[in-house]
This record gives sequence, structure tokens and C-alpha cells, in this order.
Amino acid sequence: MIASQPHRPISHAADAHSDSRAGELLARYRDVRHYSVGLADGLSDADATAQSMDDASPAKWHLAHVSWFFETFLLRDHVAGYHLFDDAYSYLFNSYYEAEGARHARSERGLLTRPSLAEVMAYRRHVDTAMEGAMDGFSAELLDLVELGLNHEQQHQELLLTDILHLFSRNPLKPAYSCADPVEAAEPGPLEWIEGRTGVQPIGHDGPGFAFDCEGPRHETLLHPHAIASRPVTNGEWLAFIEDGGYREASHWLSDGWAWVQQHGIEAPLYWSREPDKTWSAFGLGGHHGLDLSATVQHISHYEADAYATWAGARLPTEAEWEVAANHGLPHNGAVWEWTGSAYLPYPGFRPADGAVGEYNGKFMSGQAVLKGGSIATPPGHVRPSYRNFFYPHQRWQFCGLRLAKDL
Repeated sequence: MIASQPHRPISHAADAHSDSRAGELLARYRDVRHYSVGLADGLSDADATAQSMDDASPAKWHLAHVSWFFETFLLRDHVAGYHLFDDAYSYLFNSYYEAEGARHARSERGLLTRPSLAEVMAYRRHVDTAMEGAMDGFSAELLDLVELGLNHEQQHQELLLTDILHLFSRNPLKPAYSCADPVEAAEPGPLEWIEGRTGVQPIGHDGPGFAFDCEGPRHETLLHPHAIASRPVTNGEWLAFIEDGGYREASHWLSDGWAWVQQHGIEAPLYWSREPDKTWSAFGLGGHHGLDLSATVQHISHYEADAYATWAGARLPTEAEWEVAANHGLPHNGAVWEWTGSAYLPYPGFRPADGAVGEYNGKFMSGQAVLKGGSIATPPGHVRPSYRNFFYPHQRWQFCGLRLAKDL
């Protein structure tokens, strides 16, 4: 391993605007990187190494992978004199970038007892020293990559929390990650129906500010008369679905969803459990606790969300309906990512970027559904109406919920 040293970019012109932007990004870089390290406070090396399922990754893998992103796409190719911290890390911490060569199997990330958490933190410091020494000379194009890397790290900050939660849920001791669950931004009020905008409406990102490539191009879409609920569904409302036999009635479910329920014996949202006295409890980042009926329901799959909506005589909103409503004041309490009825597909005119970073979003546009909003685990400043989160219909270890919609 090579000790960290400050480095300078090979050769890039920088004007006054670039200098200003570089300074702003450097400050943000420090904040985002510090936030990630803070999420690992209190985790033992064992906590940070274990992997509870193929969909999840160990905490230290997340911490290393986001550093690999900066090292690979910025430092390695654009900073003279930069030395890789460890040549093996290019294999260990590549996620899915085929252009960057072979990589360790995702399902076996929990077998990486080495490097230790302490060594991963040393890797982060090595990358940070090089980035801080080079950023003020980066071109506008490279600063765009820095911004992509920071938003990429914020995605992994949320994944780190959801993966730790899943890991701790599999431990019979039910350890708590924190002293209390994160609090929703606002208590859910009465459910009201808000008439949505109709006709041709613009959606997608346009203008200043960061957005992932899949959020554009901005384009127009046709919305038919509809209404959208003023808030997401609560635990108490979901409990009524359970008590009415919602998980036992095939007519509520899509065919694939019903097969999933039958195959896996699904009876309730993930992390819910029925106590001996027949009451319900839940497991969260704050540990095991009684079910708060007024809180927003979390950890449900797209299959479950669709079944609930059918049972309730409603449907899921499309991503266009949700985004247009959000752009015009739709309340969002920041509790969950909200499933929509839309498949994750490219917008008209979408073109992935050239090179390895072009693999970031486009190649996943198959078989997944869009979620909108942001959750209690989403880091500050990482939400916007045009954001398109996406997961497979059966996945529910994220902070996923739903909001109802209906045709008018």
C-alpha cells in the first residue's frame, strides 16, 4: 500500500467559474465523505463485514466502493503521479462496471474478511487526500464526474443503512443500529384526495442542478383525469388490509405477486412480527418496538403495494402523475420511497453517456418499477421531484411504501 500524497491533475484549464465551482464541490465532498464515515460509527468490524443476502452488501464494501469510484474515474486516469492504494481493490470493489474488468461476485462480498474496516477507512483517507489536492485544477467535465461521484455516494449511504437493518434483523439478538428510529418529517394527517393536473404536462429534469442521466431528457406526457392521495398509506391502514385477508385473497394480486406470496409465505410487511398477545411489532434501525399505527407503512414490495391499492379500490399513481403533483405542492413527509405503477424505462431521447459511467443507469431499464420521493434514510439534499429510484417488484428491504391514486 502507498501512503497518501497530494497530487495535481495532469493538465486541465480552469477559469474563474471553475475555481468557484471546484471550491463549492470540495466543501460538499468533505461533507458527504464525513457523513458516510459517521454512518459507520458504532459498527464493529464484524458488523461491517457480514452480508445477510445477495441483494445487500457489507457496510465496509459500501465505504470502499464509493472510494473506488473516485479513484477509478478521476484519480487513476486524470491525476499525474497518483498511486493506487492497493491494486487488488480494483477487483474487490468494482460493482457492475463491465468496462472496468473482472470483479468479485456480489453474492460473496460477505466473505471479504480482509481488508478490515480500519484498512477501508485508511483507503478512504488516501483517496480523500488525493482528491482534495487535485480538485481545484479539474476541468468542468471532471467536476461533473465529482458531482456524479458525490450523488453516487449518497445513494450508498442509504443502501448502507438498509443493508445494516436487514443484517441486524437476521440476528436473534435484534441489535439496534441507533437509539431510536429516524422520525418522519411530519405526522400523517387525514387522507384527502387531490385532483391532479391533466392534459399535456412536462416531466423530467431540465435546467441547473444535478440529476442522473435517467431523469431526462425533459419531455411532455399526457395525463388523464385522476386524483392522488395527500399522503402515503399508514401502518394502521395496512393492518386493516391484513385483517381483511389481504394476503390470502388471490383476486387482489398480480399473478407474479400471488406466486411470490405463496412461494415465500408472505403475511405482512418485512420486519413486522405478531406477538403472543396477537398485537404486531416491527423491527427498525432503533431496534424492536411495538407497531406505531399512525406511522407510514414501510418495507413493502411493489407486489404488495399493487395488491393493497386494488383492495382499496384504487391504484398506484404513475410516475408522471406523481412528479407533476410534486412539482405543484404535493405533500411528502419523507418517510418512504413511494412505489408507482410505472416501469423503469428510458425517456424519449435518452442516451447513456460514453464510457464506463454510461453503465450507471441505462442497462438496468428492464423489469423494474419506479419509486418517487425519498425516505427517512435518504441523506439530506438528495431528493427532488424528477428523481427516479427503481427496484424489482419483489424487493422490499428498502424504505418503500405507497400512495394511492384513482381515475376520475
